[in-house]
Amino acid sequence: MRRAVTLEFRKMRRLRTGLVTAILVVAVAALSSASLFSGCTRDTFDDPSAAPWAALLLTYTLMAAMTSPILTAVLASRQTDIEHSGVGWTLASTAGYTPGTLCRAKLAALSLVLLPGVIGQTLLVIGAGMLAGIRVPLDPGPWIGYTALLFLLDIAFLALHIWLASIVENQLVSVGVGMLGAFLAVFTLLMPGVISRIIPWGYYAMISHAGQQGGNVDYITPPYAWIAGFLILVGVVFAVVTRRLDRIER
Repeated sequence: MRRAVTLEFRKMRRLRTGLVTAILVVAVAALSSASLFSGCTRDTFDDPSAAPWAALLLTYTLMAAMTSPILTAVLASRQTDIEHSGVGWTLASTAGYTPGTLCRAKLAALSLVLLPGVIGQTLLVIGAGMLAGIRVPLDPGPWIGYTALLFLLDIAFLALHIWLASIVENQLVSVGVGMLGAFLAVFTLLMPGVISRIIPWGYYAMISHAGQQGGNVDYITPPYAWIAGFLILVGVVFAVVTRRLDRIER
C-alpha cells in the first residue's frame, strides 16, 4: 500500500495537483473574506454582541459548501482519469496493484494533499479577519471543530468521486455530480436540518458551527452523531465497492 501511495504522488507531479488545490484554497479564502472590508461589516468589529468571528465563520461555511464538492470532484477525477487514458489499470495489475488498491491509494494520497489545504484555508480566513481589524477575541474551538469536520467530509466525498471516476470513463460525469453537489450543499444551508440529513451534500451544512440564533449570528453545536454516522457509512461503502473492484478484470 505504501508503494502504491508513493506512485500516486509521482502522478500528482504531472497533474499539478498541489497547484490546483492551492489555487482553489486561496479562492475560497478570498471569497469568504471579501465582505470584511465593507463599511457596515467593519462597524461590528468592536462589538462582541455582533459576533463578528461567528459571522465570518458562517460566510466561510457558505463558500466552502459552494466549492468543496467541486474541489473533491476535480481532484478525484484528475487522479483517476490518468488510469483510463493511459491503460493504467492494466499496467498496475501487472505490477500487483488491483483496481481497488489503486483507489484506496488515491484516497490516501489526496487526503495528505487536502489536509494542509483545508488547514491553510481556515488560517487564511482567520488571518484576513485579523488584518481587517476584528478586535473581538477569537474563540478557536468552533473554528477548529469546523475545520476538522470539513476535512473529514471532503475525504468522504473524495472517496465517492474516486469510485465514480473509476467506473465511468467520462470524467464529465464525476465533475458534473460535484457541481450538482455544490448547488445542493448551498441549498441545504437555507433549509431545515431534516432535509440536510437525507441529502449527502447537505452535510456541508450540517457541519456548520455558526448559524442564525434569534435573528443574530452566533456559534452553534452541530449534530455530531448524524455526521459521524454519515462518515462511517461512506467509509464502509467505499471499502465494499473497492473490494468489488478487485474482482473486476480490466
